[in-house]
Order: sequence, then C-alpha cells, then structure tokens
Amino acid sequence: MKKIFLAVLVTALMTAATATAADKFAFVDLQRVLVQSDAGKKAKADLEALEKSKKAVIDEKIKAITALEDELNKQASVLSADAKKAKEEELDKLGRDIKTAVTEARAEMQKKENELTGAILNDIIAIVDAMGAEEGYSIIFRSEVIISAKKEFELTDLVLKRFNESKGKSGSKGKSKQTSKEKPKPKVKK
Repeated sequence: MKKIFLAVLVTALMTAATATAADKFAFVDLQRVLVQSDAGKKAKADLEALEKSKKAVIDEKIKAITALEDELNKQASVLSADAKKAKEEELDKLGRDIKTAVTEARAEMQKKENELTGAILNDIIAIVDAMGAEEGYSIIFRSEVIISAKKEFELTDLVLKRFNESKGKSGSKGKSKQTSKEKPKPKVKK
C-alpha cells in the first residue's frame, strides 16, 4: 500500500513540476465526503444496526455459557465424574462457538463496510471525474497526498453538495445544474 501511495505521490509531483500556467489543480477530502454525505451517514447507521444485531447474538451465547458455568459450580459436589466432564465439554464447545461467532461477525462487518463504502467511493470518484472534465482541471488530488495547499484549491464542499444532490437527498436535479455554474472556481496555479 505504501508503494502505491509513494508511486502516486511521485507521479503527481512530477506532473505538478511540469505544469504550465494554464493547468488547474484542486484536491478533495474523499473521507470527509464519505463521512458527511447522506449516503455515508446511512451506511454508518446500517453498519451500526448490523453490529448491534451481531452483538445481541454473541451476548446470548455469553449468557448461556455463564449460566452453564454457574450451574456447574453449584452442582460440582453432587455431579458424577462423567456428568461433570460432560458439562465441561459443553462449556468448551460454547466457548468455541463464541469465538467462531465473534470471528464470523467481524468478517461480515468488514465485508459489509467494504461493500457500502466501496460503492459510495466509486460514486464520489465519478462525480470528481465529471467535475474535473467540466471545469477543466488538469489534476484533482486526494487530500491524503497534499501536505500543504491553499484552501481555495479544495473542492470537498462542492463534491459533497453535488454527491448529495445526485442521490436526491439535497435539492432537485435542476437546482444542481444551476448551482454548479454559480460555484466559485479554484484559482489557476501560476
């Protein structure tokens, strides 16, 4: 991952070094758009609901193992060796079931998060690409590769607004076209 990041950064820096006065640059904080967008907030709520349901299932298993441990402790003096061994094996099995349930829940949560955020990020990137083409940007960077830049080069708020509008959450489609012409444009790098 670091190699890819460095390759992108080096390519971007080399491109910026050969830029002409007519080239336009901007950057976008994709993470902020993801977190603050209506679709991102819905995805977070969906993930929290899934986490809550998985936690409830695991909590039930923990209650069952706790109850069995209490039962075994109370009856330890009156149980036969075979009965005690059977209860201990049942406890071991419940313990393994809990570990398996936790592992499966984590994997399912990660898969769901990747699905939801991947789809949203693809839509955000499509909007950034469209804005770049419409406004004539030479390069639009991810904010993660920017060490320092003037605020006027940031398109995050505009991307967030357009993304929400594209999903039908903030205003009508006609309004989106009107405001895209009125938006302030970042300055051309000189």
